[in-house]
Formats: sequence, structure tokens, C-alpha cells
Amino acid sequence: MMIKKYTALLALVVLAACNNKEDDDKPIDPGIVPAKTPVIPYTIVAEYPHDTSAYTQGLEFHDGKLYEATGDYETSSLRITDYKTGKVLKKHIMGTNAIFGEGITVFKNKIYQLTWESNIVYVYNVNNIDKPMSTFTWPYEGWGLTHNATDLIVSDGTSKLYFVDPDNFRVKNTVRVYDNSGPVDSINELEYIDGFVYANVYLTYMIIKIDPESGHIVGKMQFPGMKEKFFPTQNIPGRTDVLNGIAYDSTTKKFLITGKRWPKMFELKFN
Repeated sequence: MMIKKYTALLALVVLAACNNKEDDDKPIDPGIVPAKTPVIPYTIVAEYPHDTSAYTQGLEFHDGKLYEATGDYETSSLRITDYKTGKVLKKHIMGTNAIFGEGITVFKNKIYQLTWESNIVYVYNVNNIDKPMSTFTWPYEGWGLTHNATDLIVSDGTSKLYFVDPDNFRVKNTVRVYDNSGPVDSINELEYIDGFVYANVYLTYMIIKIDPESGHIVGKMQFPGMKEKFFPTQNIPGRTDVLNGIAYDSTTKKFLITGKRWPKMFELKFN
């Protein structure tokens, strides 16, 4: 009888331990893994100049203006850009030898700007980028940032998307991003478009389309050979870096992409 009681107790302890594990430790049920990710066809319909000093980390349209955040420590900035000419209309240098700027989003007349490893989130009034009005603390690395109707959505370079309260920057929910092969990490710059999150995958020439409810990748766009095809003479080894930057204007339906220190920005049309 004692052996049976001990066995039952041990089973309960093991079960409780399993139930207390984070969702990230749970294997993905093969029954819910989506089919092979479909490719999203597109056409490049326009090319625009882009400042080659901009190590692009975040890109976003708001009220017809294009906001861009750049990284690389001392030169990290928040700026407003004329996307048609590439001219920087206004720039706030916020980087130091310890502060590396990352993604941005504009939500309810505030600009939220992540930093990479310093755990600081800067908050600006959308009408004044000269100085942050407040800051928050973020416990993880800061990579990409966007928002839906109620929450900010943050990436930290892993396969996670964090849904965050914009009033206090506390995590409300976490979703793991995955395709038919499993989790996909290095999720970087983000843009929320018509109910889906579009994301750059760092060090690749791919943008993925994510269902934010489940984390399923429901589509992908491939951009191989962009530097060699569109600006071969301006492709400087060690300086002209990877694809990064997605902006969508919901009014004009313009979908723009660029890369870190790229001389061009591209407007896409989905086929």
C-alpha cells in the first residue's frame, strides 16, 4: 500500500512540475504545425534614395511622415525622413558609447524606441523628437517594435513576440513564432499590417508574415541578391549591411523596405 501511495505521489509531483514549465518548453504538437509556408509574390514598383549613414533598426509611417530609428552606438538616432528624396528632415542623436538604438513604433501620439542591451525604452511626444518625455525599463534585449489596437509588440532576437502594455511596458502575453520546421528565431524589425505581423529575420533576405494569435508563419517574401542587382557599385563590403526595415502606410497602401546603410528604399506591390 505504501508503495502505491508513494508512486501516486511521485506521479503528481512530476505532473505538477511539467505543468509549471513555461510554454516555450512544450514541444509543438505535430497536429497543429502548418503546411509548408507559402511564398508571397510581389513586384518592386518604385525605388527611392536612402541615407547610407542610416543603420536602419525601425521604420514606420505616421500621418504621412516616415519615422526611422538607427543604431550603431554613438550614431544611433531617431529621425523623420522624406522617403521620396531620402532627405533627413529632422534628427535626434540618442546614442552613446553604451546606448545602441533599436526599433520604434508610433502609438497614440507617442513614439516608443527600444535600445539593444541597455534595457531602456525611450518615449517621445510624436510632435517633438528632440528629447524623450519618459523612459521604461525592458528586461530583455530590444530588437523590433510595432503595435496592434491595444498592445505594443516587441521582439528580442529570439523566436518570441511579447505583447506589452503601453502604459507601463509590462508583458501581457508571449507568443512563439514558428513555421513547419519549428521555432524561428532572430525575429527583428516588425510591422503590424491588417491583423498580421510582418518581420525581418535577421541576417537573412526574408520577411515573414505572422499570425499574432498563434505565432504561425503564414507567408514569406524572399529578397535574394538585392544589393548585387539594384546597387552593385554602392555595395560596400563591411558597411552595406543586411535587409532590415519595413514600413506600411495604411492610407496610401505603400509598403516600403530597406536595409542597414542601403542607398535605396523599395516600394512593393503584392501580386
